[in-house]
Amino acid sequence: MSQLSSRITRYAAVVSLASLASLALAACGSSSDKGAATAPSGGPELVSANTLTVCTHLSYKPFEFKDSSGNVIGFDMDLAQATAKQLGLPKVTIVDIDFASQTSGAVFAAKKCDMAMGAVTINDKRKQAVDFSTPYFSATQALLTKKSSGVTDLASLKGKKIGVQTDTTGQEYAQKNKDANGYETVVFDDLPTQITGVQSGRVDAIINDNGPLLDFTKDNPDFAVVKEFDTGEQYGFLFQKDNANAAKIKDAFNAALKKSIEDGSYKESYKKWFGSEPAVMPSVS
Repeated sequence: MSQLSSRITRYAAVVSLASLASLALAACGSSSDKGAATAPSGGPELVSANTLTVCTHLSYKPFEFKDSSGNVIGFDMDLAQATAKQLGLPKVTIVDIDFASQTSGAVFAAKKCDMAMGAVTINDKRKQAVDFSTPYFSATQALLTKKSSGVTDLASLKGKKIGVQTDTTGQEYAQKNKDANGYETVVFDDLPTQITGVQSGRVDAIINDNGPLLDFTKDNPDFAVVKEFDTGEQYGFLFQKDNANAAKIKDAFNAALKKSIEDGSYKESYKKWFGSEPAVMPSVS
């Protein structure tokens, strides 16, 4: 959500249950057995029986996005599938929901999902609302613009507009450097509308995680990532805070991550989605 990405946008307080009724949900996959469903072999209770239900905010290519058949795929999805396997579950069900309701913990309070993903940057503010997995990805922020724009860095945006994704690390970084560089920020709800904003000329450049923006340039040669900003970001999967049952699911994710690093499947997935081997491997014990 940092993440094409450092996606980085994402309420500081847990949303009330009353407001949760208005959340719009779109699920890929389904199960009618809601509630105290249990994973095989006495595992944790699940939102739905026989599936690991995962919240995310689509689309954030190459971390999570739909293919031509409507299936959710991507780097994060590979790790979600590995976690389901670790729990002995046959499938993953995706719930597409806004980013802020994940980082606030609202989706867990409402029992919408067992865990959440989306290139979410681990930070102290979010730790107040949710628990994070072991960090699984290191990222930087990136500046994307048309090659013909003349924009090369934040200073060259003076008097111009930069698009940011709400509640993300990119938004925070752009706001922090706004006065020094004299640009205007324009807020978008998600990465696709942010990219549309720079394509249409509504904004002169956008800032977001380097992964999805670099991926975008592969198929859009008129655009380029002209600058990256080392913000020391690491991504994690999200879980309900201070909950023993959720801790079991988190442990399964961490175990699946460790196994994928040891057996080489992490590198294979990384190369598949990003085109190269990771410069920095996650540190797991």
